[in-house]
Amino acid sequence: LFMQRVIDHQSDPQHYKADACIVWCFDGRFSKLLDQFIQKFQFSHIDLVKVAGGAKDLASPEIESNRAYILDQIAKSIKLHHTEQVVLMAHSECGAYGGSADPDFYSTELIKARAVVSSAFPNVSVVAHFADFNGLQSVE
Repeated sequence: LFMQRVIDHQSDPQHYKADACIVWCFDGRFSKLLDQFIQKFQFSHIDLVKVAGGAKDLASPEIESNRAYILDQIAKSIKLHHTEQVVLMAHSECGAYGGSADPDFYSTELIKARAVVSSAFPNVSVVAHFADFNGLQSVE
């Protein structure tokens, strides 16, 4: 086995407490919005679960094992980094959802996803946000 370093970079080896575990869609159109979100809420350390559809597989998984996978990632964040908040995101015109642009549809999905996470992890705060091409809205 041979490895060749392609980048020199000094990472902080200290263990951290995550400010949040964020479940975000991997759609690159919303990557800068994620950066703004992290900055706005002044998160120093996050655990990022970036998957197609963001919170979709929590609310409406096509395969039940997809939900289990996301819940397992959140559980690891809580266990390893003492995370006390989970942030869920879904966005307008998401391909994983078939491209719907209806914000009410996504609100309903995010409420379902929040209930799943809250049920699995009752001691963790769970918030949900809907992204469109003009920004981010909190789902109450």
